[in-house]
Amino acid sequence: MRILITAPYHEKGLEELEKQFGEIVYKPWKPHGRAYNEAELLELLASSKAEALITEHDHVTAAVIQANPHLQFIGVCRGTPSNVAVATATELGIPVFFTPARNAQAVAEMFISNVILLLRKTIPGIDWLKGRNWQAGAHDSYLAFKGNELAGRTIGMVGFGAIGQLIAKLVRNYPCNIQFFDPYVTEYDKAYRKTSIEEIFSSSDIVSIHLPVTPETKGMINSSLLKRMKKDAIFVNTARAVVVQREDLLEVLESQAIRGAVLDVFDNEPPDELDYRIIDHPNVIATPHIAGATFEVEDHHVEIMNRALQEWFARGNRQIAELSNKAILKAHIQ
Repeated sequence: MRILITAPYHEKGLEELEKQFGEIVYKPWKPHGRAYNEAELLELLASSKAEALITEHDHVTAAVIQANPHLQFIGVCRGTPSNVAVATATELGIPVFFTPARNAQAVAEMFISNVILLLRKTIPGIDWLKGRNWQAGAHDSYLAFKGNELAGRTIGMVGFGAIGQLIAKLVRNYPCNIQFFDPYVTEYDKAYRKTSIEEIFSSSDIVSIHLPVTPETKGMINSSLLKRMKKDAIFVNTARAVVVQREDLLEVLESQAIRGAVLDVFDNEPPDELDYRIIDHPNVIATPHIAGATFEVEDHHVEIMNRALQEWFARGNRQIAELSNKAILKAHIQ
């Protein structure tokens, strides 16, 4: 099998695939400067005569898949295959694999670091210091920037998948109390408390969002929930912006109904004027969608993808979590 790989892939990962499948054509998108668009990807697939594709951000549209119905699989090195016309692949019987939780460690570490920055008033303290405000004999900084420890906080997770559970594992020994709302999680460490979404917002010191985008979750986090939060609570969203009604978030921030927010995602990227009102708020730590941006994430996605392909093709395992379009199991895979 000849595989076209446009995702970043380290040498060891390429060698593993070459040994398993036979031939690799490696054309990563990064030297290209951007993801390959539909026309460019069509040309790459045609010129390489690829029989399978491993991508990251490229535009794997319905037209691309329909022009290549012979593909034996499409691999997507992302937490969700949102850049791939999965429905079209399913119609043609092409399995689509993805790499869930490739960025779980990265996101979990940024959650911890930025929550602590907000709790400890670190950024205002740095700005004060750089502003040459330290006077001889004064204790202004000690008094003005005294913050709180993460230890002893109750952290409430809305959505308790791989990232939420990893955060819980990392912070439980600070110690922190962990509670979560997720109707799809039935088996979990009993050190954690499963409860209602209303209870998460009303009793947590830190509310962290870990929801995928679905018709049910869009705008799910609204004023009625946000206004339940304690006045000294922190709201965190490193998942998807559209699950939160941003006007309602801005309202609780500007009215000082909550302590602040840690945000990595926005309704518009690049942000619009309303997004910037949230970003510029003095009690917000905002980062430009980089919670999952570490060099190690690429190592993780290679490991997850190669393992999934090994399970599927070498071992015949059809129950792997990395299969996105499970509908093909009934329709096409015997």
